[in-house]
Amino acid sequence: MSLQMISAVSNSSLLQPGFSLLNFDGHVFFFGQKGWPKRSCPTGVFLLDIKQNELKMKPAFFSKDSCYLPPLRYPALCTLRGNAGSDEYQYIIHGGKTPNNDLSDKVYIMSLVSKNSKKTTFQCVEKDLGGDVPEARYGHTINVVHSRGKSMSVVFGGRSYTPLAQRTTEKWNSVVDCLPSVFLIDFEFGCCTSYILPELQDGLSFHVSVARNDTIYILGGHSLQNNTRSPSLYKLKVDLPLGSPAVTCSILPGGISVSSAIVTQTGDTEFVLVGGYQSDSQKRLVCNTIVLEDNKIEIVERASPDWTPDIKHCRMWFGCDMGKGSVLLGIPGANKQLISDANYFYILRCKGAEEDKEEELTAQICSQTSTEDPGDSTPFEDSEEFCFSAEANSFDVDDTDTYNEDDEEDESETGYWITCSASCNIDINTWVPFYSTELNKPAMILCSSGTGHWVHAQCMDLSESMLLRLSEANVKYFCNEHVDLNKGLQTPKKVVPLKKQPMKPLRKKTTMKLTMPTKKSFLRRLFE
Repeated sequence: MSLQMISAVSNSSLLQPGFSLLNFDGHVFFFGQKGWPKRSCPTGVFLLDIKQNELKMKPAFFSKDSCYLPPLRYPALCTLRGNAGSDEYQYIIHGGKTPNNDLSDKVYIMSLVSKNSKKTTFQCVEKDLGGDVPEARYGHTINVVHSRGKSMSVVFGGRSYTPLAQRTTEKWNSVVDCLPSVFLIDFEFGCCTSYILPELQDGLSFHVSVARNDTIYILGGHSLQNNTRSPSLYKLKVDLPLGSPAVTCSILPGGISVSSAIVTQTGDTEFVLVGGYQSDSQKRLVCNTIVLEDNKIEIVERASPDWTPDIKHCRMWFGCDMGKGSVLLGIPGANKQLISDANYFYILRCKGAEEDKEEELTAQICSQTSTEDPGDSTPFEDSEEFCFSAEANSFDVDDTDTYNEDDEEDESETGYWITCSASCNIDINTWVPFYSTELNKPAMILCSSGTGHWVHAQCMDLSESMLLRLSEANVKYFCNEHVDLNKGLQTPKKVVPLKKQPMKPLRKKTTMKLTMPTKKSFLRRLFE
Protein backbone atom coordinates (compact mmCIF):
# COMPACT_ATOMS: atom_id res chain seq x y z
CA MET A 1 0.00 0.00 0.00
CA SER A 2 1.35 3.40 -1.02
CA LEU A 3 0.28 6.90 0.01
CA GLN A 4 0.77 9.90 -2.26
CA MET A 5 -0.23 13.52 -1.73
CA ILE A 6 -2.05 15.50 -4.43
CA SER A 7 -3.12 19.13 -4.67
CA ALA A 8 -6.19 20.90 -6.03
CA VAL A 9 -4.71 23.63 -8.20
CA SER A 10 -7.94 25.49 -8.93
CA ASN A 11 -11.63 25.45 -8.01
CA SER A 12 -10.89 23.89 -4.64
CA SER A 13 -13.99 25.53 -3.20
CA LEU A 14 -16.10 23.11 -5.24
CA LEU A 15 -14.42 20.14 -3.59
CA GLN A 16 -16.50 20.22 -0.44
CA PRO A 17 -17.56 17.18 1.58
CA GLY A 18 -20.62 15.39 0.31
CA PHE A 19 -20.04 15.17 -3.43
CA SER A 20 -19.75 11.99 -5.48
CA LEU A 21 -17.71 10.72 -8.39
CA LEU A 22 -18.96 8.74 -11.38
CA ASN A 23 -16.57 6.48 -13.26
CA PHE A 24 -17.37 6.00 -16.94
CA ASP A 25 -14.81 3.95 -18.87
CA GLY A 26 -11.99 5.05 -16.59
CA HIS A 27 -12.91 8.74 -16.74
CA VAL A 28 -13.87 10.38 -13.47
CA PHE A 29 -16.77 12.84 -13.22
CA PHE A 30 -17.57 15.06 -10.27
CA PHE A 31 -21.18 15.52 -9.11
CA GLY A 32 -22.87 17.14 -6.12
CA GLN A 33 -21.21 20.47 -5.45
CA LYS A 34 -22.13 22.46 -2.36
CA GLY A 35 -24.33 25.26 -3.68
CA TRP A 36 -26.22 25.80 -6.90
CA PRO A 37 -24.50 25.41 -10.27
CA LYS A 38 -23.19 28.47 -12.07
CA ARG A 39 -23.47 29.66 -15.63
CA SER A 40 -20.18 28.12 -16.70
CA CYS A 41 -21.46 24.64 -15.80
CA PRO A 42 -25.25 24.58 -15.35
CA THR A 43 -25.29 20.78 -15.12
CA GLY A 44 -23.09 20.73 -12.02
CA VAL A 45 -21.17 17.76 -13.47
CA PHE A 46 -17.43 18.07 -14.17
CA LEU A 47 -14.76 15.89 -15.68
CA LEU A 48 -11.86 15.57 -13.23
CA ASP A 49 -8.38 15.80 -14.68
CA ILE A 50 -5.53 14.59 -12.48
CA LYS A 51 -2.14 15.22 -14.03
CA GLN A 52 1.17 15.26 -12.21
CA ASN A 53 -0.63 15.11 -8.87
CA GLU A 54 -2.67 18.22 -9.70
CA LEU A 55 -6.46 18.33 -10.02
CA LYS A 56 -8.39 20.38 -12.60
CA MET A 57 -12.05 20.37 -13.65
CA LYS A 58 -13.85 20.59 -16.99
CA PRO A 59 -17.63 21.12 -17.39
CA ALA A 60 -19.80 18.30 -18.77
CA PHE A 61 -23.13 18.64 -20.60
CA PHE A 62 -26.58 17.03 -20.67
CA SER A 63 -28.50 15.94 -23.73
CA LYS A 64 -31.65 17.83 -24.73
CA ASP A 65 -33.92 15.03 -23.52
CA SER A 66 -32.39 15.02 -20.03
CA CYS A 67 -34.25 16.03 -16.89
CA TYR A 68 -33.05 18.56 -14.35
CA LEU A 69 -30.60 17.10 -11.84
CA PRO A 70 -30.01 19.14 -8.66
CA PRO A 71 -26.56 19.02 -7.06
CA LEU A 72 -27.36 16.30 -4.52
CA ARG A 73 -24.92 15.76 -1.69
CA TYR A 74 -24.53 12.45 0.12
CA PRO A 75 -26.72 10.38 -2.21
CA ALA A 76 -26.49 6.62 -2.62
CA LEU A 77 -24.91 5.55 -5.91
CA CYS A 78 -24.19 2.30 -7.70
CA THR A 79 -23.83 1.03 -11.24
CA LEU A 80 -26.67 -0.65 -13.11
CA ARG A 81 -25.90 -3.16 -15.84
CA GLY A 82 -28.25 -4.95 -18.18
CA ASN A 83 -26.95 -8.22 -16.77
CA ALA A 84 -24.09 -9.40 -14.58
CA GLY A 85 -21.67 -9.70 -17.51
CA SER A 86 -22.68 -6.63 -19.51
CA ASP A 87 -20.03 -4.08 -20.49
CA GLU A 88 -22.46 -1.15 -20.68
CA TYR A 89 -23.68 0.35 -17.45
CA GLN A 90 -25.47 3.35 -16.00
CA TYR A 91 -25.37 5.06 -12.63
CA ILE A 92 -28.27 5.06 -10.20
CA ILE A 93 -28.49 8.14 -7.97
CA HIS A 94 -30.96 7.99 -5.08
CA GLY A 95 -31.71 10.45 -2.29
CA GLY A 96 -29.29 13.04 -0.98
CA LYS A 97 -29.42 16.66 0.15
CA THR A 98 -30.11 19.68 -2.03
CA PRO A 99 -28.29 23.00 -1.45
CA ASN A 100 -31.37 24.10 0.52
CA ASN A 101 -30.83 21.10 2.84
CA ASP A 102 -34.02 19.50 1.57
CA LEU A 103 -33.89 15.71 1.26
CA SER A 104 -34.69 14.04 -2.04
CA ASP A 105 -36.60 10.81 -2.56
CA LYS A 106 -36.12 10.78 -6.32
CA VAL A 107 -34.18 8.29 -8.41
CA TYR A 108 -32.08 9.42 -11.36
CA ILE A 109 -30.34 7.26 -13.95
CA MET A 110 -27.30 8.72 -15.69
CA SER A 111 -25.69 7.29 -18.79
CA LEU A 112 -22.87 8.46 -21.01
CA VAL A 113 -24.05 9.56 -24.46
CA SER A 114 -20.81 10.73 -26.07
CA LYS A 115 -17.32 11.82 -25.15
CA ASN A 116 -14.38 13.32 -26.96
CA SER A 117 -11.41 15.46 -25.99
CA LYS A 118 -13.54 18.62 -26.05
CA LYS A 119 -16.99 17.69 -24.79
CA THR A 120 -18.73 15.05 -22.69
CA THR A 121 -22.50 14.59 -22.89
CA PHE A 122 -24.70 12.67 -20.45
CA GLN A 123 -28.33 11.70 -20.41
CA CYS A 124 -30.10 12.01 -17.08
CA VAL A 125 -33.56 10.50 -16.64
CA GLU A 126 -35.76 10.63 -13.57
CA LYS A 127 -37.35 7.26 -12.83
CA ASP A 128 -40.95 7.16 -11.64
CA LEU A 129 -41.57 4.68 -8.83
CA GLY A 130 -44.70 3.20 -7.34
CA GLY A 131 -45.59 1.04 -4.38
CA ASP A 132 -43.55 1.24 -1.18
CA VAL A 133 -41.34 4.12 -2.29
CA PRO A 134 -38.42 4.79 0.13
CA GLU A 135 -38.74 8.08 1.97
CA ALA A 136 -36.30 10.92 1.35
CA ARG A 137 -32.98 10.13 3.01
CA TYR A 138 -29.21 10.40 2.93
CA GLY A 139 -26.30 8.39 4.32
CA HIS A 140 -27.78 5.15 2.95
CA THR A 141 -26.63 2.57 0.40
CA ILE A 142 -28.00 1.12 -2.82
CA ASN A 143 -26.81 -2.07 -4.52
CA VAL A 144 -27.87 -4.22 -7.47
CA VAL A 145 -28.35 -7.97 -7.07
CA HIS A 146 -28.67 -10.59 -9.82
CA SER A 147 -30.71 -13.76 -9.41
CA ARG A 148 -32.22 -16.20 -11.92
CA GLY A 149 -31.41 -13.91 -14.83
CA LYS A 150 -33.13 -10.88 -13.27
CA SER A 151 -31.82 -7.81 -11.48
CA MET A 152 -33.16 -5.59 -8.72
CA SER A 153 -31.84 -2.73 -6.64
CA VAL A 154 -31.73 -2.87 -2.85
CA VAL A 155 -31.94 0.28 -0.68
CA PHE A 156 -31.12 0.15 3.02
CA GLY A 157 -30.38 2.51 5.90
CA GLY A 158 -29.85 6.22 6.04
CA ARG A 159 -31.16 9.21 7.93
CA SER A 160 -34.09 11.53 7.38
CA TYR A 161 -35.65 14.54 9.06
CA THR A 162 -38.00 14.08 11.98
CA PRO A 163 -41.59 13.67 10.72
CA LEU A 164 -43.54 16.94 10.60
CA ALA A 165 -46.01 15.81 13.25
CA GLN A 166 -43.14 15.23 15.70
CA ARG A 167 -41.10 18.36 15.06
CA THR A 168 -40.65 21.16 17.56
CA THR A 169 -39.35 24.67 17.10
CA GLU A 170 -36.09 23.86 18.90
CA LYS A 171 -35.44 20.70 16.87
CA TRP A 172 -37.09 21.50 13.57
CA ASN A 173 -34.23 20.20 11.40
CA SER A 174 -33.13 17.31 13.62
CA VAL A 175 -32.51 13.98 11.91
CA VAL A 176 -33.37 10.43 12.91
CA ASP A 177 -32.48 6.97 11.69
CA CYS A 178 -34.71 5.61 8.97
CA LEU A 179 -36.59 2.45 9.82
CA PRO A 180 -34.48 -0.68 9.17
CA SER A 181 -36.58 -1.73 6.20
CA VAL A 182 -35.15 -3.32 3.07
CA PHE A 183 -36.50 -1.95 -0.21
CA LEU A 184 -36.45 -3.86 -3.48
CA ILE A 185 -36.76 -1.67 -6.59
CA ASP A 186 -37.53 -3.11 -10.02
CA PHE A 187 -36.47 -0.40 -12.46
CA GLU A 188 -37.96 -2.25 -15.42
CA PHE A 189 -41.49 -1.77 -14.09
CA GLY A 190 -40.87 0.98 -11.51
CA CYS A 191 -42.18 -1.08 -8.58
CA CYS A 192 -40.96 -0.84 -4.98
CA THR A 193 -41.52 -3.37 -2.22
CA SER A 194 -40.43 -3.01 1.41
CA TYR A 195 -39.46 -5.88 3.72
CA ILE A 196 -39.24 -5.86 7.52
CA LEU A 197 -36.79 -8.48 8.73
CA PRO A 198 -36.59 -9.51 12.40
CA GLU A 199 -32.79 -9.60 12.32
CA LEU A 200 -32.63 -5.88 11.54
CA GLN A 201 -33.75 -4.08 14.69
CA ASP A 202 -31.96 -0.71 14.59
CA GLY A 203 -31.55 1.82 11.84
CA LEU A 204 -28.06 2.23 10.40
CA SER A 205 -26.33 4.94 8.42
CA PHE A 206 -22.83 5.49 7.05
CA HIS A 207 -22.35 1.75 6.80
CA VAL A 208 -20.60 -0.29 4.11
CA SER A 209 -22.42 -2.65 1.76
CA VAL A 210 -20.77 -5.03 -0.69
CA ALA A 211 -22.85 -7.01 -3.19
CA ARG A 212 -21.97 -10.08 -5.20
CA ASN A 213 -24.51 -11.95 -7.33
CA ASP A 214 -27.64 -12.35 -5.15
CA THR A 215 -26.06 -11.51 -1.79
CA ILE A 216 -25.35 -8.23 0.02
CA TYR A 217 -23.09 -7.94 3.07
CA ILE A 218 -23.71 -4.97 5.40
CA LEU A 219 -20.82 -4.05 7.66
CA GLY A 220 -20.55 -1.46 10.45
CA GLY A 221 -22.63 1.72 10.52
CA HIS A 222 -23.79 4.20 13.14
CA SER A 223 -27.11 4.26 14.98
CA LEU A 224 -28.33 7.65 16.19
CA GLN A 225 -30.92 6.14 18.49
CA ASN A 226 -28.35 4.15 20.48
CA ASN A 227 -25.26 6.20 19.55
CA THR A 228 -23.41 2.98 18.80
CA ARG A 229 -21.44 1.49 15.96
CA SER A 230 -22.80 -1.92 15.22
CA PRO A 231 -20.29 -4.79 15.39
CA SER A 232 -22.74 -7.02 13.51
CA LEU A 233 -22.22 -8.38 10.03
CA TYR A 234 -25.49 -8.84 8.12
CA LYS A 235 -25.99 -11.05 5.11
CA LEU A 236 -28.97 -10.26 2.86
CA LYS A 237 -29.88 -12.86 0.27
CA VAL A 238 -32.38 -11.97 -2.46
CA ASP A 239 -34.09 -14.66 -4.52
CA LEU A 240 -35.93 -13.54 -7.67
CA PRO A 241 -38.16 -16.38 -8.86
CA LEU A 242 -41.05 -16.00 -11.30
CA GLY A 243 -43.37 -15.04 -8.45
CA SER A 244 -42.75 -12.71 -5.52
CA PRO A 245 -39.13 -12.05 -4.48
CA ALA A 246 -37.84 -13.58 -1.25
CA VAL A 247 -35.47 -11.69 1.07
CA THR A 248 -33.72 -13.35 4.00
CA CYS A 249 -31.25 -11.98 6.52
CA SER A 250 -28.73 -13.69 8.75
CA ILE A 251 -26.23 -12.35 11.28
CA LEU A 252 -22.68 -13.57 10.82
CA PRO A 253 -19.73 -13.48 13.25
CA GLY A 254 -16.58 -11.48 12.59
CA GLY A 255 -18.05 -8.01 12.08
CA ILE A 256 -16.21 -4.73 12.69
CA SER A 257 -17.47 -1.84 14.81
CA VAL A 258 -16.76 1.03 12.42
CA SER A 259 -18.59 3.86 10.72
CA SER A 260 -17.83 5.94 7.65
CA ALA A 261 -15.38 3.34 6.39
CA ILE A 262 -14.28 3.09 2.75
CA VAL A 263 -14.15 -0.04 0.61
CA THR A 264 -12.23 -0.41 -2.64
CA GLN A 265 -12.06 -3.50 -4.83
CA THR A 266 -8.62 -4.94 -5.56
CA GLY A 267 -9.66 -8.18 -7.27
CA ASP A 268 -12.59 -10.22 -8.47
CA THR A 269 -13.37 -11.41 -4.95
CA GLU A 270 -11.05 -9.21 -2.84
CA PHE A 271 -11.75 -5.84 -1.25
CA VAL A 272 -9.85 -3.53 1.12
CA LEU A 273 -11.50 -1.70 4.02
CA VAL A 274 -9.81 1.54 5.15
CA GLY A 275 -10.62 4.64 7.16
CA GLY A 276 -13.64 5.39 9.29
CA TYR A 277 -14.09 5.81 13.03
CA GLN A 278 -14.26 3.28 15.82
CA SER A 279 -15.59 5.83 18.33
CA ASP A 280 -16.69 9.46 18.43
CA SER A 281 -13.16 10.57 19.27
CA GLN A 282 -10.94 7.98 17.62
CA LYS A 283 -10.14 7.31 13.99
CA ARG A 284 -9.64 3.75 12.78
CA LEU A 285 -6.13 3.48 11.32
CA VAL A 286 -6.29 -0.30 10.84
CA CYS A 287 -6.94 -1.76 7.37
CA ASN A 288 -8.67 -5.05 6.53
CA THR A 289 -8.94 -7.37 3.57
CA ILE A 290 -12.41 -8.70 2.70
CA VAL A 291 -12.66 -11.83 0.59
CA LEU A 292 -16.03 -12.87 -0.87
CA GLU A 293 -16.60 -16.36 -2.15
CA ASP A 294 -19.73 -18.24 -3.13
CA ASN A 295 -21.61 -18.15 0.16
CA LYS A 296 -19.13 -16.85 2.70
CA ILE A 297 -17.14 -13.78 3.63
CA GLU A 298 -13.73 -13.57 5.29
CA ILE A 299 -12.37 -10.41 6.96
CA VAL A 300 -8.72 -10.34 8.03
CA GLU A 301 -6.42 -7.54 9.17
CA ARG A 302 -3.72 -6.43 6.76
CA ALA A 303 -0.66 -4.20 6.91
CA SER A 304 -1.54 -0.52 7.07
CA PRO A 305 0.24 2.15 5.06
CA ASP A 306 2.78 4.47 6.59
CA TRP A 307 0.36 7.19 7.72
CA THR A 308 1.84 10.69 7.75
CA PRO A 309 1.96 12.65 11.02
CA ASP A 310 -0.73 15.00 9.67
CA ILE A 311 -3.11 12.10 9.14
CA LYS A 312 -2.33 10.52 12.51
CA HIS A 313 -2.92 13.69 14.51
CA CYS A 314 -5.81 15.30 12.62
CA ARG A 315 -9.18 15.52 14.33
CA MET A 316 -11.10 14.08 11.38
CA TRP A 317 -10.56 12.50 7.99
CA PHE A 318 -12.74 11.64 5.05
CA GLY A 319 -12.62 9.99 1.67
CA CYS A 320 -14.11 7.40 -0.63
CA ASP A 321 -13.36 4.72 -3.21
CA MET A 322 -11.70 5.83 -6.43
CA GLY A 323 -11.97 2.46 -8.12
CA LYS A 324 -9.50 -0.29 -9.01
CA GLY A 325 -7.88 -0.44 -5.60
CA SER A 326 -7.37 3.28 -4.99
CA VAL A 327 -8.85 5.49 -2.28
CA LEU A 328 -8.85 9.28 -2.00
CA LEU A 329 -8.32 10.50 1.56
CA GLY A 330 -8.67 14.06 2.80
CA ILE A 331 -7.86 15.87 6.02
CA PRO A 332 -8.62 19.48 7.03
CA GLY A 333 -5.98 22.03 6.19
CA ALA A 334 -4.04 23.92 8.81
CA ASN A 335 -5.48 27.14 10.21
CA LYS A 336 -2.51 29.07 8.85
CA GLN A 337 -3.67 28.44 5.30
CA LEU A 338 -4.98 31.41 3.38
CA ILE A 339 -8.03 29.46 2.22
CA SER A 340 -10.13 28.56 5.23
CA ASP A 341 -11.87 25.58 3.60
CA ALA A 342 -8.72 24.13 2.05
CA ASN A 343 -7.95 20.46 2.63
CA TYR A 344 -5.02 18.15 2.08
CA PHE A 345 -5.61 15.17 -0.21
CA TYR A 346 -3.88 11.81 -0.48
CA ILE A 347 -4.28 8.89 -2.87
CA LEU A 348 -3.97 5.52 -1.17
CA ARG A 349 -3.18 2.71 -3.59
CA CYS A 350 -4.00 -0.67 -2.09
CA LYS A 351 -2.66 -2.78 -4.95
CA GLY A 352 0.95 -3.31 -5.88
CA ALA A 353 2.39 -1.74 -9.01
CA GLU A 354 2.36 -5.10 -10.80
CA GLU A 355 -1.32 -5.56 -9.98
CA ASP A 356 -2.45 -2.10 -11.02
CA LYS A 357 -3.97 -3.09 -14.38
CA GLU A 358 -7.27 -2.61 -16.15
CA GLU A 359 -9.72 -5.27 -15.04
CA GLU A 360 -13.43 -5.89 -15.00
CA LEU A 361 -15.07 -5.19 -11.63
CA THR A 362 -18.00 -7.54 -11.34
CA ALA A 363 -19.02 -6.77 -7.77
CA GLN A 364 -21.02 -3.80 -6.58
CA ILE A 365 -19.63 -1.55 -3.86
CA CYS A 366 -21.51 1.13 -1.97
CA SER A 367 -20.08 2.76 1.13
CA GLN A 368 -21.48 5.82 2.86
CA THR A 369 -19.28 8.30 4.62
CA SER A 370 -20.48 10.51 7.41
CA THR A 371 -22.30 13.59 6.27
CA GLU A 372 -23.16 16.28 8.77
CA ASP A 373 -21.74 19.79 8.69
CA PRO A 374 -19.00 20.65 11.19
CA GLY A 375 -20.34 22.76 14.00
CA ASP A 376 -23.67 20.98 14.43
CA SER A 377 -22.21 17.52 14.89
CA THR A 378 -19.56 15.51 16.67
CA PRO A 379 -15.98 15.87 15.41
CA PHE A 380 -15.70 12.40 13.88
CA GLU A 381 -18.89 10.49 13.15
CA ASP A 382 -20.78 13.40 11.66
CA SER A 383 -17.88 14.96 9.80
CA GLU A 384 -18.56 15.78 6.18
CA GLU A 385 -16.76 13.51 3.76
CA PHE A 386 -16.03 13.19 0.10
CA CYS A 387 -17.58 10.51 -2.08
CA PHE A 388 -15.16 9.37 -4.79
CA SER A 389 -15.80 6.35 -6.97
CA ALA A 390 -13.25 6.59 -9.77
CA GLU A 391 -9.59 5.95 -10.35
CA ALA A 392 -6.94 8.63 -10.18
CA ASN A 393 -5.27 8.70 -13.55
CA SER A 394 -4.46 11.22 -16.21
CA PHE A 395 -6.91 12.35 -18.88
CA ASP A 396 -6.42 14.02 -22.21
CA VAL A 397 -8.08 17.29 -21.36
CA ASP A 398 -7.43 20.62 -23.02
CA ASP A 399 -6.32 22.97 -20.26
CA THR A 400 -7.83 25.94 -22.07
CA ASP A 401 -11.30 24.49 -21.49
CA THR A 402 -10.78 24.02 -17.76
CA TYR A 403 -13.53 25.55 -15.67
CA ASN A 404 -12.51 28.60 -13.67
CA GLU A 405 -15.05 29.78 -11.13
CA ASP A 406 -13.25 33.12 -10.75
CA ASP A 407 -14.50 34.10 -14.20
CA GLU A 408 -18.02 34.65 -12.96
CA GLU A 409 -19.99 35.91 -10.02
CA ASP A 410 -21.37 33.61 -7.39
CA GLU A 411 -25.00 32.90 -8.19
CA SER A 412 -25.65 30.78 -5.12
CA GLU A 413 -27.10 33.84 -3.38
CA THR A 414 -29.27 34.94 -6.27
CA GLY A 415 -32.16 32.95 -4.86
CA TYR A 416 -33.82 31.30 -7.83
CA TRP A 417 -35.31 28.71 -5.48
CA ILE A 418 -36.57 31.03 -2.76
CA THR A 419 -40.13 31.12 -1.45
CA CYS A 420 -41.04 34.35 -3.16
CA SER A 421 -44.57 34.68 -1.78
CA ALA A 422 -47.20 32.93 0.30
CA SER A 423 -48.53 31.22 -2.82
CA CYS A 424 -45.11 30.23 -4.19
CA ASN A 425 -45.08 26.69 -5.58
CA ILE A 426 -41.60 26.61 -7.13
CA ASP A 427 -39.67 23.56 -5.91
CA ILE A 428 -36.27 22.71 -7.31
CA ASN A 429 -37.07 19.00 -7.10
CA THR A 430 -40.26 19.24 -9.17
CA TRP A 431 -39.81 22.40 -11.26
CA VAL A 432 -40.00 22.16 -15.04
CA PRO A 433 -39.62 25.06 -17.51
CA PHE A 434 -42.87 27.01 -17.88
CA TYR A 435 -41.86 29.78 -20.28
CA SER A 436 -40.09 29.24 -23.58
CA THR A 437 -37.23 31.45 -22.37
CA GLU A 438 -36.47 29.23 -19.37
CA LEU A 439 -33.76 26.57 -19.41
CA ASN A 440 -32.62 25.42 -15.97
CA LYS A 441 -33.82 28.25 -13.74
CA PRO A 442 -37.25 29.84 -13.26
CA ALA A 443 -37.89 33.29 -14.70
CA MET A 444 -37.96 36.03 -12.07
CA ILE A 445 -39.07 39.66 -12.01
CA LEU A 446 -38.24 42.46 -9.59
CA CYS A 447 -41.03 43.86 -7.42
CA SER A 448 -40.42 47.58 -6.83
CA SER A 449 -42.09 47.65 -3.42
CA GLY A 450 -39.80 49.07 -0.72
CA THR A 451 -36.18 48.17 -1.39
CA GLY A 452 -37.29 45.67 -3.99
CA HIS A 453 -37.40 41.87 -4.00
CA TRP A 454 -37.47 39.13 -6.63
CA VAL A 455 -40.51 36.97 -7.33
CA HIS A 456 -41.13 34.09 -9.73
CA ALA A 457 -43.02 35.15 -12.82
CA GLN A 458 -44.95 31.87 -12.79
CA CYS A 459 -46.13 32.45 -9.21
CA MET A 460 -47.42 35.87 -10.25
CA ASP A 461 -49.55 34.28 -13.02
CA LEU A 462 -47.84 36.37 -15.67
CA SER A 463 -48.37 35.33 -19.24
CA GLU A 464 -45.35 35.01 -21.45
CA SER A 465 -46.32 38.02 -23.53
CA MET A 466 -46.78 40.14 -20.41
CA LEU A 467 -43.43 38.96 -19.02
CA LEU A 468 -41.67 39.94 -22.24
CA ARG A 469 -43.46 43.29 -22.28
CA LEU A 470 -42.41 44.06 -18.70
CA SER A 471 -38.82 43.06 -19.40
CA GLU A 472 -38.63 45.36 -22.40
CA ALA A 473 -40.58 48.33 -21.01
CA ASN A 474 -39.05 50.77 -18.53
CA VAL A 475 -41.86 50.52 -15.98
CA LYS A 476 -42.09 49.51 -12.35
CA TYR A 477 -43.72 46.19 -11.45
CA PHE A 478 -45.46 45.31 -8.19
CA CYS A 479 -46.14 41.71 -7.20
CA ASN A 480 -49.57 40.40 -6.25
CA GLU A 481 -48.95 40.98 -2.55
CA HIS A 482 -47.85 44.60 -2.92
CA VAL A 483 -49.91 45.91 -5.79
CA ASP A 484 -52.87 46.87 -3.56
CA LEU A 485 -50.60 48.32 -0.90
CA ASN A 486 -48.86 50.35 -3.53
CA LYS A 487 -52.16 51.79 -4.68
CA GLY A 488 -53.10 52.78 -1.13
CA LEU A 489 -49.83 54.53 -0.40
CA GLN A 490 -49.46 56.24 -3.72
CA THR A 491 -49.90 60.04 -3.69
CA PRO A 492 -52.72 60.99 -6.01
CA LYS A 493 -51.58 62.83 -9.06
CA LYS A 494 -52.32 66.55 -9.10
CA VAL A 495 -55.22 67.21 -11.37
CA VAL A 496 -54.76 70.30 -13.50
CA PRO A 497 -58.05 72.18 -13.70
CA LEU A 498 -59.41 72.77 -17.13
CA LYS A 499 -59.19 76.33 -18.38
CA LYS A 500 -62.64 77.72 -19.06
CA GLN A 501 -63.01 80.37 -21.70
CA PRO A 502 -64.83 83.43 -20.29
CA MET A 503 -68.20 83.94 -21.81
CA LYS A 504 -68.66 87.08 -23.91
CA PRO A 505 -71.20 89.58 -22.51
CA LEU A 506 -74.45 89.73 -24.36
CA ARG A 507 -75.05 92.79 -26.49
CA LYS A 508 -77.83 95.14 -25.50
CA LYS A 509 -80.89 94.79 -27.55
CA THR A 510 -81.59 97.77 -29.74
CA THR A 511 -85.03 98.67 -30.91
CA MET A 512 -85.69 100.24 -34.18
CA LYS A 513 -88.55 102.61 -34.48
CA LEU A 514 -90.39 102.33 -37.71
CA THR A 515 -92.29 105.45 -38.62
CA MET A 516 -94.38 105.98 -41.61
CA PRO A 517 -93.13 108.91 -43.77
CA THR A 518 -95.44 111.91 -44.14
CA LYS A 519 -96.80 112.99 -47.44
CA LYS A 520 -94.66 116.11 -47.49
CA SER A 521 -91.43 114.24 -46.86
CA PHE A 522 -92.32 111.58 -49.33
CA LEU A 523 -92.84 114.09 -52.11
CA ARG A 524 -89.60 115.82 -51.22
CA ARG A 525 -87.57 112.57 -51.55
CA LEU A 526 -89.38 111.75 -54.73
CA PHE A 527 -88.43 114.97 -56.53
CA GLU A 528 -84.88 115.27 -55.17
